[in-house]
Amino acid sequence: MSVAKALTVRQATTKDVDAMLEIVNEYAQQGLMLPRTKLSFLEHLQSFIVAHDGDTVVGVAGLHILWEDLAEIRSLAISEKAKGMGVGKHLVLHLVNECKNLGIKRVLALTYQKEFFEKCGFWVVAKETLPQKTWKDCINCSKLPMCDEIAMIFETE
Repeated sequence: MSVAKALTVRQATTKDVDAMLEIVNEYAQQGLMLPRTKLSFLEHLQSFIVAHDGDTVVGVAGLHILWEDLAEIRSLAISEKAKGMGVGKHLVLHLVNECKNLGIKRVLALTYQKEFFEKCGFWVVAKETLPQKTWKDCINCSKLPMCDEIAMIFETE
């Protein structure tokens, strides 16, 4: 049975944090995303969802509201065993739908995975068009001013 067929997405719980940490920080070690700490996941737990196949967490993603019309998908990561099975797209579409329900018009992703997000309906925008993100988060990031991530937006309306 493929992961995608048995996949369930739900709100993350404290029991998921160690698996979330392992999945995200594996990508961080490769320089593909920013690392997270256990405390960071716990402090923002209500903002995270997980995909699981039975008892195993196979994906994680967070939604961070930046302004009344803008939210960001953060820490989207899929376990090695679930790559290529639709888990990432499932998580992204779940969070996009959550934004629609909240009345948030734009969803942001800062990513190195341009093609993946294009398949999910996002398009590239200039980072300069996102002052809410720049002044809230980017100003304290170790990658500033040489950030090489691609800013992409999805419009919910």
